[in-house]
Amino acid sequence: MEQQPPVRIEYPTVYAFKVMGRQEHGFTEYVRQLFKRLLGTDVSQDSISEQPSRQGKYVSVTVSVYLLSEEQRQMIYGSLHKERRVLYYL
Repeated sequence: MEQQPPVRIEYPTVYAFKVMGRQEHGFTEYVRQLFKRLLGTDVSQDSISEQPSRQGKYVSVTVSVYLLSEEQRQMIYGSLHKERRVLYYL
């Protein structure tokens, strides 16, 4: 099987992060505030969507943000990795 080359992201770009956690204690707002802190600017409500799990225990929050560089993208992923309420992210 032939290996595909990695996808190259052209910056600046709008990038969508998916962040998953328990559907409790305002998780979506928690994620919005987290991105606000990381980016230094407010994240509008129309840049965020949520999809609850089938049984409603978990929620997937998609946050679309404007990124300037790969370093900025990696910084956000590194920060998501450290958050205790974040169970999974893409």
